[in-house]
Amino acid sequence: MKENARSVAGLFITFEGGEGAGKSTQIKRLAAYLATVDIDTLVTREPGGSPGAEAVRHVILSGAAEPFGPAMEAVLFAAARSDHVAQLIRPSIMAGKTVLCDRFIDSSRVYQGVTGSLDPSFMQALERVAIDGTVPDLTIILDLPAEKGLARATRRRGDEAADRFEKETLATHEARRQAFLAIAAAEPERCRIVDADRPEEEVSAEIIAIVDKLIESRTGTLPEARKALVKPT
Repeated sequence: MKENARSVAGLFITFEGGEGAGKSTQIKRLAAYLATVDIDTLVTREPGGSPGAEAVRHVILSGAAEPFGPAMEAVLFAAARSDHVAQLIRPSIMAGKTVLCDRFIDSSRVYQGVTGSLDPSFMQALERVAIDGTVPDLTIILDLPAEKGLARATRRRGDEAADRFEKETLATHEARRQAFLAIAAAEPERCRIVDADRPEEEVSAEIIAIVDKLIESRTGTLPEARKALVKPT
């Protein structure tokens, strides 16, 4: 988010990680918690979120763009993200909402940049144009061994076919896991690694504690409703 907007804007929290790491589940849990303490929350996803971006989502996940290579996919992701930011994310943050987004810039950095072997300067230019200064206040990286994540993803989709990215090799998925961890190490102020190889309730409790700390750092205090729900440590 742009610095001159922080005093009036809400928070922007993104969730990242490999396939089957539990991003959607944990976003739902966090949104439910924030609702109990009267924080206006918007849940969204990438690719998608806005009408234009949702149209691009189908093209990407169906594999229709795959024959054109990772550079074309990166451009499509950037186009979808630009629309998503302009039409939904930035207006919601400026209206004071806390935005929870399932994937954002780090997924592009990992999926197209690292395992797609695209030039870093090319990826940085796409990112800069797409987000126009709208950087997450917090990124939760759900860490899970690739083999376990793929097993979860397989159970989740049932009889449905694997999408464009789920179908790739175990080695590729593990490389993505390591790339997410590298991003977290490079940007510790923004990123928090959460061990996703635990029961949902434990993972959720850690995420809530992280978000509470962020909110308290911004406001200087926890509202009374939130204090009642936070367990002493």
